[in-house]
Amino acid sequence: MANVMNFNLRDRDFVANPYPVMTELRAVGKPVWHDEMNMWLAPRHADANAVLRAKTLGRIFQPKQPAELWETFNWLHADSILDSEPPKHTRLRSLVAKAFNRGQIDRLAPRINQIVQDLLANCDEKLSQTGSFDVIADFAEPLPVMVIAELLGVPEADRDYLRPWSQAIVKMYEYGHTEAQQAEARAAGADFAALVTQMVEDRKQNPTGDLVTELALVEEAGEKLTLRELIATCVLLLNAGHEASVNGFGNGFVAAMQRPDQAELLRTKPREIAQRAVEEFLRFDAPLQLFERTATADTEIGGITVKTGQKIAALLGSANRDEAVFESPDQMDLTRDPNPHIGFGGGIHFCLGAPLARLEMTSSLPALFEKFPKLNLANAPVMRPTFVLRGYESISVSA
Repeated sequence: MANVMNFNLRDRDFVANPYPVMTELRAVGKPVWHDEMNMWLAPRHADANAVLRAKTLGRIFQPKQPAELWETFNWLHADSILDSEPPKHTRLRSLVAKAFNRGQIDRLAPRINQIVQDLLANCDEKLSQTGSFDVIADFAEPLPVMVIAELLGVPEADRDYLRPWSQAIVKMYEYGHTEAQQAEARAAGADFAALVTQMVEDRKQNPTGDLVTELALVEEAGEKLTLRELIATCVLLLNAGHEASVNGFGNGFVAAMQRPDQAELLRTKPREIAQRAVEEFLRFDAPLQLFERTATADTEIGGITVKTGQKIAALLGSANRDEAVFESPDQMDLTRDPNPHIGFGGGIHFCLGAPLARLEMTSSLPALFEKFPKLNLANAPVMRPTFVLRGYESISVSA
């Protein structure tokens, strides 16, 4: 098979700005083969969308080996919605959606606004003491972690562990891991599972109104979640429930603040443009860059055949910059409309938490600029050295 643009996923320049390479990939006009990743890549919007929706492409989890070392990590993924396909995926998503529904999300709005105001007060105090604060550590990160923890009913004493555990686990979605990172992921998976197991046992004795109780009780056509499915679902919700929000907010914030015209819009019309701005944040610098699927039968995508057993990945960040779909795609436009980005995926794996992420971001973004209308980057933002899950470690700002 021909070598086509075998860019290095771990190259610092590529990770810092993958979009010039993505432009070259789209120019090929069809999915391309990447030798190191041993899979096809779909960089165009139409092809990436087809990858997400094709019924002969699936999320087929490959258990990590040796099995005895990875036992908990493996079933946390094998029994999750993300790594399942119909009919199991259909059953799991239907059960979870009953508990994690729009009504549940809408009821969170007042609490989200209260958490936002509390976090802004802390940021203001830090600003007065040191002259700066960190948009990630002090604002964008704690908000969704606190919201999903409250939604699930995670004890307050355990909430500080959630983000580190999540960070350790999601490093396994990248390409190339150290032995230390693998050990951290295994430990995080075991600790995460132990916490949720204890929560489930507690709810059996003392049911509450939280989502863990709802998930334990939810039933459809005589079907309920097994204990492992319930634990895997909670871990997935805790991970996915904040990763997109944190990274989407941070990526978009930095991009906007580096563009004076867009920064001015946020300073002067934050609430008027909030919804469109959030969608542009997610389009312009996607928090999830790549989503893999495996062919369960020979599948034609964009003029190439993905043979049974081969993988193909939708390059979401590239698709969201496709010249065939977006006018001036490399230009950030916080008033862009329409904006058919696929930052939350598509098809049966469309992000279940998308409404919650949108609610969090459209609540927090205008509130931040209403509180600090003179907000500016204080130092160069520090980016995480990862490609698949793209985001910032630190964004220092002054006001």
